[in-house]
This record gives sequence, structure tokens and C-alpha cells, in this order.
Amino acid sequence: MEIVNQLVAQGQFRILKVPLGFIKALQWFFSIFAFSTCGSYSGMFKMAVECKNRTESYLGIEVEFEYPFRLHQVYFDAPTCRGPNPERLFLVGDYSSSAEFFVTIGVFAFLYSTAALAVYVFAYEKYKENNKGPLIDLGVTAVFSFLWLVSSAAWAKGLSDVKTATDPDTVLTLISACASQENHCREVHDPVMSGLNTSVAFGFINLILWAGNLWFVFKETGIVAPFMRAPPPQEKPAAPEAYGQQGAYEQDPYAGTQGDGYQPDYNQQGYNQEPEYGQGYGQPGGAPTSFSNQM
Repeated sequence: MEIVNQLVAQGQFRILKVPLGFIKALQWFFSIFAFSTCGSYSGMFKMAVECKNRTESYLGIEVEFEYPFRLHQVYFDAPTCRGPNPERLFLVGDYSSSAEFFVTIGVFAFLYSTAALAVYVFAYEKYKENNKGPLIDLGVTAVFSFLWLVSSAAWAKGLSDVKTATDPDTVLTLISACASQENHCREVHDPVMSGLNTSVAFGFINLILWAGNLWFVFKETGIVAPFMRAPPPQEKPAAPEAYGQQGAYEQDPYAGTQGDGYQPDYNQQGYNQEPEYGQGYGQPGGAPTSFSNQM
């Protein structure tokens, strides 16, 4: 227990909050559902054959099949309606290759996801050392993305063939007694294929997860880092010095054009003195000409 506690204490579980670790946890989760829903499947369907002679009828023919869907090995007994001895018939088709391939990819994806999560949590520094860990992770992720595409597509086609081969209406055509109009053949119960449909859906979900995780693993390699550098900051134009000086707008704009200490003399004649009536207007300093003298 002490070893477990030390590992938990040293673990970097915050990696599960970033896309690299979070998506890997989703891959681990959905890979379990993918191979378990397919590998643990078992189904059954029922048929009824009513012969003209009621004593020879079989009203509850049960046919069971399961993973890996080697249907050519599945058999059942059906009446011939010509005597008490039944005939033994086999289903048609062997779809084990696509089913086993799909389950194998799911199991290996689960194992790799478990190992990758352990490395992320407990040995992330070694994972980043010399950039070997991200490169290996990128290659394995790319391979699993391709394998999920191939296996999911193959199993989707295989499942379609399994549905056709286990359809009671199709299987009834194998019974010779059903070729006679005197006998009545019908299906009683169809096989439930919802689990297999779910396995195909989980296969394509895993494809999306593994293909989408390629980008986040690629970023860990550092190959893209030189191309993601931020552009250098642009230099801002320098502000005029007058804007930075306090009281720049309070300076006298005419101070530069006039001499130092210049003070206009507003007491000169013509500004504050009024002309005396005893002085002439036309002669400087002279008395004005009176109307009496002009007379």
C-alpha cells in the first residue's frame, strides 16, 4: 500500500485535464465498449414449421449463434414433414475474420491507452526527454487511427452479412418442408442486434478520437514550435516632446519672436493721451486754427 500511495502522490494527474491526457482517457474508455459489445455477443432466433400432419410439426425451432460468428458451424434440426426423422441444417457464412480483427484492435488499443496514461501520469518528464516519447506516441496513434478505420469498416460489412445470414426469413428457405405449400413456415422471434450495432458505432467513435488526437500528440513533438512563434512587437511612434512636458501649452507663443525683456509702451501718445483742443490736428504740436481767425 505504501508503494501505491507514493505513486499516487508523485503522479501528475493534472495531465488528464489537458487534451492530450483527456482524449487518451476517452480512448481507453471507448475501446473497452468497442471490443466488449462485439466479443461478448450471443444471439438467438426462433422459427415454427407447421406440417400438414400436425404430429410432425416443430413450433419452436431455436437457433443460437455467438461471437466469432462462424455461422457455418451453427446447426439446427428441422422437420421434413415426410416422417418422424428431422433433418439437420447449417447456417451459411463465416464472418469470424472481420469480427476477430475488430475485437483484436479494440483490445490492443485498450492496452496501449492504459500504458500511455500511466506514462503521462507517472513519467511525463521521461516521456518528453529527447523528444522520443512524443514521436513514438505519434507513430502509434497514427497506426491505430488507420487500423480503427479498416477494422470498423470491415466489421460494419461483416455485421450486415451476419444480419442477412441470421434472418429467420432467409433461414426458412433452407428448410425443404417450407418449399411445399401444404406446410406453413413462419418466424417467431428475431435476433436482437442492438449490441452489435453499438459495437460498430463505438468503432467509428474510436476512429474519430484517435485521428483527432494526432494533432495534440504532434504538438508534443515540438516540430511545429518554430512555426508558431509570435511576431515581434511593433515599435510605437514616439510622442512629440511638447506633449510630454508639463505646461507646454502655457508658454507664450510670441516669446520666440520678440526680444528678451520687451515690454510694449502703452503710455505713448496716441494710446492713453487725448489730444488737447488747443493743439492743431493738422500740424504736429501746433494749435488748431480757430474759425474766428479764419474769418
